[in-house]
Amino acid sequence: MSIARDALLITGKDLRIEMRARVVLAQVLPFAGLVLLLFAFALDPDRGYLPRVAPGLFWIAVVLAALLAIGRAFAIESQKGTRDGLRMTGIDGAAIFLGKLLAISVELAFLEVLLGIGVYALFNVPVAAPLMLVVVAVPATIGIAAAGTVYGVVAAGVEGRDSLLPLLLLPVLAPVMIGATQGLEAATRGPVSNAWPWVGLLAGFAVLYITIGVVAFGPLLEES
Repeated sequence: MSIARDALLITGKDLRIEMRARVVLAQVLPFAGLVLLLFAFALDPDRGYLPRVAPGLFWIAVVLAALLAIGRAFAIESQKGTRDGLRMTGIDGAAIFLGKLLAISVELAFLEVLLGIGVYALFNVPVAAPLMLVVVAVPATIGIAAAGTVYGVVAAGVEGRDSLLPLLLLPVLAPVMIGATQGLEAATRGPVSNAWPWVGLLAGFAVLYITIGVVAFGPLLEES
């Protein structure tokens, strides 16, 4: 219970910081929206490409926005010795990892809802199974947040972390991009049954990186 309580404390801290700074709302969301608009202009909507490629464009925008959100979350703790203070609290590394994972997942979920509304409105995407959209998005979001938290702390202690984080994280997220895109395509265009194998892939990825984070985050934090 102590780990759960400490994790919620970390989540609350990170979300309060975000609510004050409003980085997701003022910077990350406009960036992701611009990515979608640029793809819309580049792919010529008159030819009907956009509804077919919308699931992939959506997840590209989410992953690029996640890089900004994750980088921001760890950059804040690099200032004024905040990370040193976090180490000195004695909170277990697993609790810190789970707290940050939950905070980043909440931020990404908020972003995905707004981007999803934008994609539906701008790209005229049909939705065959709205509930399946949630089933696909939940493990995909947790997987992105879990991997991002692990590699975020790896990059945090390295000079040039802003450029290192994408190099570490983007190749790792390839299975998530494939599974989430295929699952979203099945949820929007059908058949819905085709989404379940991809949901299994996404859930397996999320469990893998949650396990890695719980075990390794504490030592990585000490080294950062």
